[in-house]
Amino acid sequence: MSEKTSFHVGLIGADIQLSKSPALHMQEGAAHGLDYTYELVDIHARQVTESALPELLDELEARGFAGTNITHPFKQAVIPYLTELSEDARMLGAVNTVVFDAGRRIGHNTDWYGFYESFRRGLKDVARDRALLIGAGGAGVAVAHAALKLEIGRLDIFDQELERAERLASQLNTRFGGIRAFAVSDPAVSLASGNGLIHATPVGMPAHPGMPVSADLLQPHHWVADIVYMPLVTELLATASAKGCRILPGGGMTVFQAAEAFRLFCGRLPDTDRMSAHFDSLCRQEQAA
Repeated sequence: MSEKTSFHVGLIGADIQLSKSPALHMQEGAAHGLDYTYELVDIHARQVTESALPELLDELEARGFAGTNITHPFKQAVIPYLTELSEDARMLGAVNTVVFDAGRRIGHNTDWYGFYESFRRGLKDVARDRALLIGAGGAGVAVAHAALKLEIGRLDIFDQELERAERLASQLNTRFGGIRAFAVSDPAVSLASGNGLIHATPVGMPAHPGMPVSADLLQPHHWVADIVYMPLVTELLATASAKGCRILPGGGMTVFQAAEAFRLFCGRLPDTDRMSAHFDSLCRQEQAA
């Protein structure tokens, strides 16, 4: 366990002003008796472009940050600016947590574990013969890894860039052995024969309103998991729930990935039940406002 008691960490991304990560991290830090601060580094709020990423990393490191979380659109773009990758981050080719350690920048991926643990708890008894994943970007890469670890028999992957979906499917099949992942060009075909939908793009966030698939593709037998948690109940989840589908909001993934990032930043084991209760409280406060 770290003997240090003061930690300054952050989150680099775009349109992140509504993020609950600062409150989640800081309250858990306080519960451990730490002086723990969490700063949002929003490129839109700062009015800089995506090309500012290396300068932002330099700035946080120079200011003595213990590390920073990384979110859209930088989970893959950040890798060239790191000195080391954890096994998970190297395997997935995406980073959501960077630890600064005596001149080293170590990239980790806690997203896959966040989704895995949330799904395991929230949809533990659903059919897993076939599912459709929408989105093969940084988050989609992590979620796809978790999906195969969750023993989904066939994972169809749809992305606006077909080559990206094909690349992810190939990587998964090599990593896990056998042919279980497939790039697809028509979500309707997959959902017609599948058990569920996993959504891993920014669609549904305030800056990207809408739904990733047509509502008429969702049927009551489907389960639907979303990684978006701002808002907690997206248009996709609200539509799916109204049709009788079982749903999994993105909040669980957020809590469990945050818990692992907290451990990496400060060396303390977080209380995930406490963090989950805090997250639920934050959401209730937001809804009441």
